[in-house]
Amino acid sequence: MLNPTLRFSTRVENYRKYRPGYPAEIIPLLKSECGLTSESVIADLGSGTGLFAEIFLKNGNTIFGVEPNAEMRKAGEQTLASYPNFKSVDGTAESTTLPGRSIDFVVAGQAFHWFDRSKARPEFQRILKPSGWVVLAWNGYRMESSQMMTSYQALVAKYGTDYSEVQREVVGIDVETFYAPGSCKCARFSFRQRFDYEGLEGRLLSSSYAPEPDHPGYEAMLRDLRTVFDANQEDGQVNFDYETEVYYGRLEKV
Repeated sequence: MLNPTLRFSTRVENYRKYRPGYPAEIIPLLKSECGLTSESVIADLGSGTGLFAEIFLKNGNTIFGVEPNAEMRKAGEQTLASYPNFKSVDGTAESTTLPGRSIDFVVAGQAFHWFDRSKARPEFQRILKPSGWVVLAWNGYRMESSQMMTSYQALVAKYGTDYSEVQREVVGIDVETFYAPGSCKCARFSFRQRFDYEGLEGRLLSSSYAPEPDHPGYEAMLRDLRTVFDANQEDGQVNFDYETEVYYGRLEKV
């Protein structure tokens, strides 16, 4: 599998324009469950183009966006330039470069499955304050929600260059053992994007497993995508449905 820190270098613009953000309901959840306030200092690991960071910035938090991919990091800096509390950091989940015991919340959106967990865990413990929290979130497809989503899933399974391997990383990840001997809780939120054909194509091409223009399956994939769109569109748009999973808990010493 391609080095995770390089997977999205050629997909930055589509990622920035067509990937979903995160449900605003995450903030009140963390306020009630974890004591999040506007004063909490947050490290967003694998911060990418800033999609997860933005809901915390809107809450008034200071965010250190730690991103190893230079192209994604630059896009995040541009997207979040209007937020003075956003600090961009060239680092990794395993080596953040952040000071010890300086962080109230370590968060990761759509990124934790790429981390080397045996190295990331001690780094999380190093930078977190003693009462700090770890929050891990993913936006997953709601495949059962519509024929549109079922057909889209079949398309990416057919053409994705390493889709099954990436899915195995996400679906098969054992989050609970990362928090052990402590525990974590999970909350789920449903939401959707609406796309015209250009948006649906951009959403597909933002995925690390989607063939690129020089791939022999690229044109056939786009023809099939147009067929999926035409079969499911209403008034020139389709619904793209997600379920967001949010895990939260504290790390205890092993």
